[in-house]
Amino acid sequence: MKKITINEKLQAFTEHWSPKIVGALNGQHVKLAKFQGKFVWHKHEHEDELFYVIKGRFKMEFRNKTVELNAGEFIIVPKNVEHRPVAEEEVSVMLFEPATTINTGNSHNNKFTKEKQEWI
Repeated sequence: MKKITINEKLQAFTEHWSPKIVGALNGQHVKLAKFQGKFVWHKHEHEDELFYVIKGRFKMEFRNKTVELNAGEFIIVPKNVEHRPVAEEEVSVMLFEPATTINTGNSHNNKFTKEKQEWI
């Protein structure tokens, strides 16, 4: 049991679209990520995802609508729902998702897919 300071963890990395694991509980990973630009369209066949905005804002695009999220807000994307995060400026996000989740889901992408995510 140890305390995690989110701002310290966020200062430990600069790359975008590369989630870092900061904790684990009940088969779930708690991850921090920085987004900027457009991610790939994808879905997760077996996993729900929670995106909580720590700093900044971004849009979660769905095929039929777009949801804007600001600091202090979160969205849960249910399994099998195609989505794409888009951030015009850098945003810091906390994610809760099953430990087995691959960040690009069903869409393997050489630029964005992180098969092995690191702990910080």
